Amino acid sequence: MDTLYLRATIAYDGTDFLGFQWQTTGRTVQGVLEAALAQVTQAATRVIAAGRTDTGVHAQGQVIGFRAAWRHPLADLHRALNAVLPPDVALLDLGPAEPGWHPRFSAVRRYYRYMVLNRLIRSPLDRRYVHQVTEPLDLAGLQAAADLLVGEHDFASFGQPTQGENTVRAIFSAEWRGDGDRFTFDVIGNAFLRGMVRRVVGCTLQVGMRAWPLERLAALLATRDRSLSAPPAPACGLCLMQVDYE
Repeated sequence: MDTLYLRATIAYDGTDFLGFQWQTTGRTVQGVLEAALAQVTQAATRVIAAGRTDTGVHAQGQVIGFRAAWRHPLADLHRALNAVLPPDVALLDLGPAEPGWHPRFSAVRRYYRYMVLNRLIRSPLDRRYVHQVTEPLDLAGLQAAADLLVGEHDFASFGQPTQGENTVRAIFSAEWRGDGDRFTFDVIGNAFLRGMVRRVVGCTLQVGMRAWPLERLAALLATRDRSLSAPPAPACGLCLMQVDYE
């Protein structure tokens, strides 16, 4: 039976997962995907993702690649996998991957969104997907802080490399928007350090709450010292929206 090289876009609610990457104990997105593939194809299959989202982080546009022995239409495999996957994971699309394509190393842009609820009273229906901030937020301050991060910088103050020691990354755009008591942060970059987006959010929120002057964030970026950073914003508000390839 021929082995097919496939790529898929997946979505998941990260609340009840210990992140994407497989672990020896605990529920992971990779673990349930590989279990579903084993159930449907009757063969062990390794899944590779564009990014290893952390515990509690969601995805709307995670991209995966895998090889599978399958001789039926791909639409049948797509339906079969969604039939056996748990309710908090779904394959949005499935198709052949090009030779030489890699879900992580071929990616040129990654787009994350962070959601904030800015009010005193919590929203039980939103608790899995937003970070509640009770201090008033200044949208102009949030955006001024985000503007400092656009461009190519050494982001050692905001995260750790997933491999090697290089902490230089390029941020193409970073935008805060406000709509009533809802604030949204959209950030697009070539790649991100482990924990980087949540620390960026945590630090820009400090400026938006007027707890930090803008100069403190600029100094933090220059120090390359993660111990001086604000704590990372909670995982619940973060979602991997899209991964782009050439």
